[in-house]
Amino acid sequence: MVSRTKYTFLIFILFILGLFCLGKVNAITNELPLLGRVIFVDPGHGGRDPGTTYGKIMEKDIVLEISKVLRDELMKKGAIVYMTRETDEDLSSKWDVRKKRGDLYRRILMYKKYQAELYLSIHINYYSNSSESGAEVLYNPINSENKIFGKLLMDNFKTSLGSKRKLKQTDLYMYKNTTVPGVLIECGFLSNPNERYLMQKKDYQKKLSQIITDSVVTYFNN
Repeated sequence: MVSRTKYTFLIFILFILGLFCLGKVNAITNELPLLGRVIFVDPGHGGRDPGTTYGKIMEKDIVLEISKVLRDELMKKGAIVYMTRETDEDLSSKWDVRKKRGDLYRRILMYKKYQAELYLSIHINYYSNSSESGAEVLYNPINSENKIFGKLLMDNFKTSLGSKRKLKQTDLYMYKNTTVPGVLIECGFLSNPNERYLMQKKDYQKKLSQIITDSVVTYFNN
């Protein structure tokens, strides 16, 4: 028979071990707040589709670089990150009559195949008036979570980047045809000289990526 003293000591040891394990779990949660979350980073355009351009500067190239930095930032927080493309490629098939539609359709299929919990579609704006500026977020109401995350991210762009843009709805094909939560992120304006310069710089790409990552962490925590 176990004596009362030994029994009490055993309970005490189990209690200490419990606290230790709980501390470890809390530490992991704090360091890796996105642990196990499946997120898709989608650099827009690619291959035959350059997106918007300014001289030899192409949207497809800049958004790919931003997306790679964003992928790394999300992975640092524990997320499982997939990218729709990691090179300068078009996702359409040679059998697609409508190449652009085929490209977008395959991006949607990838979200579903890998059971994404959130997608981040990375793009760059362009406007005839070069004074237009600011990061912007667009969402489709097909999923109610889209507006929730979109507002959170747009507020952070306003706070951290001084963006004067507003959260907008979009009815573009890809966003109205996937029920996976996510948003279209316009990182700035290629037509704006200052933002065109900044978006090509690694430190600014990292700043953008950290704002987006912090917004993702807040979204999942809430």
